[in-house]
Amino acid sequence: MDAAHGRGVGGVGGGPEAEAAEVAEVAAGAEAAGAAGMAKSRGENGPRAPAAEGSLSGTRESLAPGPDAAAADELSSLGSDSEANGFAERRIDKFGFIVGSQGAEGALEEVPLEVLRQRESKWLDMLNNWDKWMAKKHKKIRLRCQKGIPPSLRGRAWQYLSGGKVKLQQNPGKFDELDMSPGDPKWLDVIERDLHRQFPFHEMFVSRGGHGQQDLFRVLKAYTLYRPEEGYCQAQAPIAAVLLMHMPAEQAFWCLVQICEKYLPGYYSEKLEAIQLDGEILFSLLQKVSPVAHKHLSRQKIDPLLYMTEWFMCAFARTLPWSSVLRVWDMFFCEGVKIIFRVGLVLLKHALGSPEKLKACQGQYETIEQLRSLSPKIMQEAFLVQEVVELPVTERQIEREHLIQLRRWQETRGCAPEGSSPPGPSPAGLSYPGFSPSPLPGFSPPPLPGEPDVPGE
Repeated sequence: MDAAHGRGVGGVGGGPEAEAAEVAEVAAGAEAAGAAGMAKSRGENGPRAPAAEGSLSGTRESLAPGPDAAAADELSSLGSDSEANGFAERRIDKFGFIVGSQGAEGALEEVPLEVLRQRESKWLDMLNNWDKWMAKKHKKIRLRCQKGIPPSLRGRAWQYLSGGKVKLQQNPGKFDELDMSPGDPKWLDVIERDLHRQFPFHEMFVSRGGHGQQDLFRVLKAYTLYRPEEGYCQAQAPIAAVLLMHMPAEQAFWCLVQICEKYLPGYYSEKLEAIQLDGEILFSLLQKVSPVAHKHLSRQKIDPLLYMTEWFMCAFARTLPWSSVLRVWDMFFCEGVKIIFRVGLVLLKHALGSPEKLKACQGQYETIEQLRSLSPKIMQEAFLVQEVVELPVTERQIEREHLIQLRRWQETRGCAPEGSSPPGPSPAGLSYPGFSPSPLPGFSPPPLPGEPDVPGE
């Protein structure tokens, strides 16, 4: 793989002492790195699952390609639409959200500038020598993802980690071809209705018909053409929007493809069977992590889909504070769906894992409300990342539980869930998207050339 354009910086430490220091910093959590209606959406001629409250309100406006589409294609995803929508005098936080809005955050712990510059130098060296690093120092990359990717390099790093950069190189001109195609009116209609609901207080998406919404439309439309058998699911919109905050439309499209096909396969298919299976896996793992929470949810007969669907399908983009979202995504792109499981388990453990917390959860309604209104403390970046990293749930345990639940699913329904392939022999080395398929979908992202075999990693 060709190294992306950038300034390579040498002098990256790699000895045992340096790695131990990085582990200690991650464990201490000592830094901050700066859907509605998740059921499958259908067009007017097909069934449409009910969306969450308020998710279908609002008007729509057509952003489908027209006579001026060629000029619109030149617009950048990365520009601000806040001025065009009357927000020119409003303050924007470091993440692009209007200060005082729902998405904006209060005071954040800042990484010292010197530390940030050191991390940027290390990441530039890794990105400019990616094959070498992935072949020999994957553990180091994982540690640095846990510590948080520098904001200035996050979008580029996500493309490398996900394999989106490789997919783009393997398919030159494909996105442009899809972008110029008219698309299925059934999907265009649904996509257009969803555009204004995606992070409306972020400077990219605050303007109806602005640059951000146009690029979001382009990416989602392109996916319906790339995978017409899947079409569009509402949960893909916030995923694509987060990607567009960090990279241009074409790169965001290929990262979305990797998420849908490698990280979360089957999540956005019509029957949503993969998310149902993962709900059972999550619930079973909860018994080991927090018997108190597991017993309470069992007694209340609360189906996992009632609380984990939006969490998993949107990768917590609509749940956590933004600084926490970015840290979770940094780890998710490196380590795969096990990070999503770990975050879900941490939230359940701290929301329902003690008798004191359950005093306010006497019934199903109160329990669901508790999970919808999570304490800011347990979602705070440093606390959450530390808990996720230290949670005693390994990838191997998740894979084992996947096999158990898959077997039960097949015994009761007579077939494997859509999007979940039968388990096979483990590939040689770690699995990283964009290089070869993983026999257990989504559990570890797919194997790089020369990656050493690391049993149980």
